[in-house]
Amino acid sequence: MADWPAWATERVEIHPADPEWQRRGEQACRDLDAALAAWLVAPVEHVGSTAVPGLAAKPILDLQAAVADLDCAPLVVEALGEEWRLVPPELDARPWRRFLVHVVNDTRAAHLHLMAPDSERWAQQLTFRDALRQDPGLVRQYADLKRQLAAEHTGDREAYTAAKRGFIDAVRRGRRPWTTVVERPDAGT
Repeated sequence: MADWPAWATERVEIHPADPEWQRRGEQACRDLDAALAAWLVAPVEHVGSTAVPGLAAKPILDLQAAVADLDCAPLVVEALGEEWRLVPPELDARPWRRFLVHVVNDTRAAHLHLMAPDSERWAQQLTFRDALRQDPGLVRQYADLKRQLAAEHTGDREAYTAAKRGFIDAVRRGRRPWTTVVERPDAGT
């Protein structure tokens, strides 16, 4: 990893929620809809934590684009320009997507997930985003979890992401990830 670019090994840092993220996400979706029209089969979606008002996050937009064929990824990168990097599929190790990173000043600014619109993951991303948008309690829980995991996995993005999986899966299934248990002293003692 010593020869990897700085953006590929950035530390996990959670920032306070910024209302500007939603505006930037909406603009990015419009820009990508126009730039990628030849490959898109549905509008680009702003997903991930920056798409949820009030949620602390890494300040990186996550966007997903529905394409008919993942093999269009090199052409997408060419259309978007040199600030976008395609992570090799064998390195990404997620065969259901092609992953692009928008790099500005050697820092991640956005991620673009190219996916088939009928893929399970496409729907999962939207389900999770929409559940958080509807439940401020989940937003608080998720923000707390993200801050805790960022402190534990500051230098390991993959471990940070993996550690969030249980929470995300529970929300996707319509379950509360956890509940607060208040311990009460035994009244008889």
